Amino acid sequence: MADVPLGSLDAARPAVPPPETFVAGARHADPGIYDDAEADWVGWWERQAHDLAWQRVWQEPLQWDPPFARWFVGGRLNASVSCLDRHVEAGHGAQVAYHWVGEPGDRRDLTYAELAEEVGRLANVLRGLGVARGDRVAIYLPMLPQLVVAMLACARIGAPHSVVYVGFGAQALADRLVDAGAKVLITADGAHRRGEVLPLKRTADVAMGAAESVRSCLVVRRTNSDVRLMPGRDAWYDEVIGQASPICEPEPMDAEDPLFLLYTSGTTGTPKGIVHRTGGYLTHVAATHRMVFDHDPDRDVFWCAVNLGWITGHSYGVYGPLANRATSVLAEGALDHPSAERTWRIAEVDKVTTLYTTPAVIRALRAAGEDGPEAHDLSRLRLLGSVGEPIEPEVWRWYHEVVGGGRCPIVDTWWQTETGGIMLSPLPAITTVKPGSAMRPLPGLEVSVVDDDGARVERGQAGHLTVTRPWPGMLQTIWGDDERYRRTYWSRFGAEVYATGDRARVDADGDLWLLGRDDEVLKVSGYRLSSAELEAAIVDHRAVAEAAVAGRADPLAGQAIVAFVRLRPGYDRDASTVAAQLRQHVIARFGAIARPETIVIVDDLPKTRSGTIMRRLLEELAEGRTPREISALDDPDLVAHLIEATAEAAGGR
Repeated sequence: MADVPLGSLDAARPAVPPPETFVAGARHADPGIYDDAEADWVGWWERQAHDLAWQRVWQEPLQWDPPFARWFVGGRLNASVSCLDRHVEAGHGAQVAYHWVGEPGDRRDLTYAELAEEVGRLANVLRGLGVARGDRVAIYLPMLPQLVVAMLACARIGAPHSVVYVGFGAQALADRLVDAGAKVLITADGAHRRGEVLPLKRTADVAMGAAESVRSCLVVRRTNSDVRLMPGRDAWYDEVIGQASPICEPEPMDAEDPLFLLYTSGTTGTPKGIVHRTGGYLTHVAATHRMVFDHDPDRDVFWCAVNLGWITGHSYGVYGPLANRATSVLAEGALDHPSAERTWRIAEVDKVTTLYTTPAVIRALRAAGEDGPEAHDLSRLRLLGSVGEPIEPEVWRWYHEVVGGGRCPIVDTWWQTETGGIMLSPLPAITTVKPGSAMRPLPGLEVSVVDDDGARVERGQAGHLTVTRPWPGMLQTIWGDDERYRRTYWSRFGAEVYATGDRARVDADGDLWLLGRDDEVLKVSGYRLSSAELEAAIVDHRAVAEAAVAGRADPLAGQAIVAFVRLRPGYDRDASTVAAQLRQHVIARFGAIARPETIVIVDDLPKTRSGTIMRRLLEELAEGRTPREISALDDPDLVAHLIEATAEAAGGR
């Protein structure tokens, strides 16, 4: 089965060089960094590791016994020391670590010295609860400063943390508690979300009822919800913190000791507890944060506008920025509630210089109109970033021109929970970027796009994206299941090749275009069509805010394309007119093979609370089935509209 060639789309995407004003003030502007790293890639990562605070330097930089890698063997360090103590001791204790903004509008600035003290207090509380080196602590908290404190307190005493996103319900939380064998759970009475309160403690109570390992629960007061504290198990966070000493000796950790577990979604099977270890992971995220975002701790205010419950939040909301003494922004709740204006207000008030968020958020902000960014002073912005999925070129251009005023480079990054840190990305002062492309591997990294037999594809072709040598931030195993780790990631193309599960295309210049997951490919009349590029072509139409495609079984073609489309404000919503225009638009770019059979005009696309489109739900709608599981939806009331709109469009196709 052949991939449809999409070279015509590339021609419509003029490359964008780094702005001269950005290059003039950049810290990382020497293109020789790639050659330096490739000449001795292991030694290059060693040099990055030296930027951390080591209690004992490693004896060997890498031991590679495929598929298991050990980085900085014999080295000893503590992540909280690299993120906090060394900055305070160097005289930077008064620097703001986080500008925190609550959804109701409350604010708090937390300095490095204040953060270090609260981390020490909570670390002592956890030790008092019997948490020892190697014990697991689960964290089920909204975007509060206490979430950062909890992660670093666990790191300080050598207890791997497992952060669970608060959008998950009781069963998902219970699954993660049980699999990790968590000894303590840290949660809150509730969480603010779009003007409502999520009952976190009530959900946690149900989950703890199924998790016998949990002996203690600390509860942060946030929403003043009426909750029940179980005697002997539960305690208020603020009460126990207030009684603890801020001085807590850090646990000396081997570079290979686990730092945290982070579970991938369990929608297609048992959740996988991805294990990241201390030395290699911290080296990777600190180095890539410095390079990709050209970060200067005395100049920049960094905003990773992604929930800390995901790997992006771990790596570029907490560990990477703190290791580099960054001042960051932390915002509770949805960025577009009560309106998208909230995002621009925060960026203006907190003088944000770097904004890093997902294409889903960018599309939502774009759909809200241009008045928001134009009505605020965003002149401090100097760099924009994208993460999580391919960004459509039209959305890229809006981000660049309207939000960044044409002066801000965009780093379109690719990586995964499993990779730990960024793998593909432009370097903003070096790379001439193509809108929609993640470009090439970062210095010190190596990837390859291969066919079904593992052979490298030719330029202009698509295939499976793989990583072909070990890297410091890589996952070390799946918690409690080495065999599943081998089978899932290191078996398809051999034990030395990491199979990412993503597809990519190599263009004529050797640059990479991510096409989505292997299973996000539509098979039409013997051709493979990338969902990501089909969606990009639809969003390229001036009337479209965002789009998603799904396949419907077809007796002749194999699959027919169903496109779900949300229009921008002010455009004609006549379904037949819009459908005709969009079909011609797609045909002009892809050819008749990519013509959507059905176009469904919707009020919004179904998304989880993290902003991810629920493609499984769209696939069910495309096939004419009623969605069976909608508990993870941010707006469950949307389903009735989607069913009605899909039925109406199907009747008129």
